[in-house]
Amino acid sequence: MSSIPESVLTAWEERKGPTVFTTVDKAGIPNAVYVTCVRQHGNDSFVIADNYFGKTRENIKSGSRGTLLFISNAGKSFQIKGSIEYQTEGALFDEMKSWNPSRLPGIAATLLKVEQVFSGSEQLA
Repeated sequence: MSSIPESVLTAWEERKGPTVFTTVDKAGIPNAVYVTCVRQHGNDSFVIADNYFGKTRENIKSGSRGTLLFISNAGKSFQIKGSIEYQTEGALFDEMKSWNPSRLPGIAATLLKVEQVFSGSEQLA
């Protein structure tokens, strides 16, 4: 697992628009969804609320790795890649329920453990 560089943490706090979360199925076919209920977790992971995952949930349960993609206010893109844990109970799940809007189902907390960080084609971590 890699730490998220400080410059990326700053860009994350100043991002614009929704974040894109991508997984792949067993055949290697990618699935990308917009996610708005995402939080940085420590210096090495992100938590994404599963509010309406369909194919994404299936991909995660079959062992998919994942990618978050976002754009900073300065127009710079960042891609964060890593392994995924899917949690439907426990401390992380409870934490997600505390910030996920109550009108949304919050089925699970999806933990993306950061392994690689890119800005464009440049690998930062």
